[in-house]
Amino acid sequence: MRQRVAAVLALIGLLSGCGGGGGGGSGTTASTQTTTPTSSGTTCSLSDRKAWALAQLREWYLFPETLPASLDPAPYATVGDYIDALTATARAQHRDRYFTYLTSIAQENAFYASGSSAGFGIRLSYDTAARRVFVNEAFEGAPALAAGIDRGTEILAIGTSASDLRNVSDIIAAEGVDGITNAIGPTTAGTTRLLRVTDAANGTRDLSVTKADYSLTPVSSRYGARIINDGGRMVGYVNLRTFIDTADPALRNAFASFRAAGITNVIVDLRYNGGGLVSIAETFGDLLGGNRSASDVFDFTTFRPEKASNNTHHNFAPQPQSISPTRIAFIGTGGTASASELVINGMLPFYRANEALVGTNTYGKPVGQIAVDRSACDDRLRVIAFATENGAHEGTYFDGLAPKMNATCQAGDDIAHPLGDPLEASTRAALDFLAGRSCTAISAAPPGAQALQAQRPRELLTPPRPDTPQREVPGLF
Repeated sequence: MRQRVAAVLALIGLLSGCGGGGGGGSGTTASTQTTTPTSSGTTCSLSDRKAWALAQLREWYLFPETLPASLDPAPYATVGDYIDALTATARAQHRDRYFTYLTSIAQENAFYASGSSAGFGIRLSYDTAARRVFVNEAFEGAPALAAGIDRGTEILAIGTSASDLRNVSDIIAAEGVDGITNAIGPTTAGTTRLLRVTDAANGTRDLSVTKADYSLTPVSSRYGARIINDGGRMVGYVNLRTFIDTADPALRNAFASFRAAGITNVIVDLRYNGGGLVSIAETFGDLLGGNRSASDVFDFTTFRPEKASNNTHHNFAPQPQSISPTRIAFIGTGGTASASELVINGMLPFYRANEALVGTNTYGKPVGQIAVDRSACDDRLRVIAFATENGAHEGTYFDGLAPKMNATCQAGDDIAHPLGDPLEASTRAALDFLAGRSCTAISAAPPGAQALQAQRPRELLTPPRPDTPQREVPGLF
């Protein structure tokens, strides 16, 4: 049974420790498939789990020539450390930036099915130079939003009680940004933190917030889909947070409203989207492809030569909700990775100068993973096993999509305004592109260098070892 997924590992920007990285502080994954393990052993000792992981890499890894001929597993304290050592050469070549990793079957299945995770339900970014932490987004149905924390809120201090509150600036000065992850605590329901926060509407206050289980809504009920009147030009705006199963009906509902309104200019906001299921990416392409024929190819999936029998491609399949855009503006950042990049790249051969990347350069993950399971140990190994290309066989955007695009518009991520607000910087730039107004092109610098650019002073915060939700939803806490 093959379940195509796009695991995100791109979490934004700089790779934090050994977790994963994308363009600002998270990580991204690409497509994935669940395969039957070649190892039949069920012993869950550390040594046996390492041996099993190595066997899967030998069989499936897209870059087998980079694997060491031999590597003593004994010195490595965890399976993850051993996998990182095995993939070090490909990582040095910028082809596998911690995209190959071990995770929990149960945790990952829960997230992909419904967005299930535990936490405050916020997306955080940080400014290293100023030693500040901000909330870029708060999710419906989660504790933080219920407590009055939303986009634009700054977190000033973190503690378990008033007696041990520590200023964010002091934490970063002493421990770096990983200190913020440590201060926020584990991603387990019931964990409580006292947060000193401030925002323009409510000023400074102390809030006690307890982490809880919640399901992430992939398209926000507040701003995820809307029609913007830009001086008489009607523009469809859709913001997808992550590519999970429940995104399918949400996207269909959004595009049905666009179709009913006769929308031909579209803004697709993927600025924080680290990836997810490839099947949802392909549905997204179909919804944008109302004028595509059944012979037009959206994407190719290509394994290494001896695994070529697994190669596939997806032809556009217009849906009842599909629209036929004349121009598309994709909003992206270094947190835009994997399945998100697949959608942008998949539409490129058909739009060229009528398709723009707005914001900053994307993460750069034109490869995908298979998922090899060992259920007795709750081990799922995500192995980079294939490359992805668009219908014109264009891929290899390891340094982000900006250099591959015919049109780009530089813009900031303006957290002083809601997502989808015409006054928000990236949304405004996207509207300008759709209207034919001029803009400044995005720098083609690799996402890891974007932190040095004035256009993007903040980066999404990612723990050194992100769990599945944090890989797919960069900045999630």
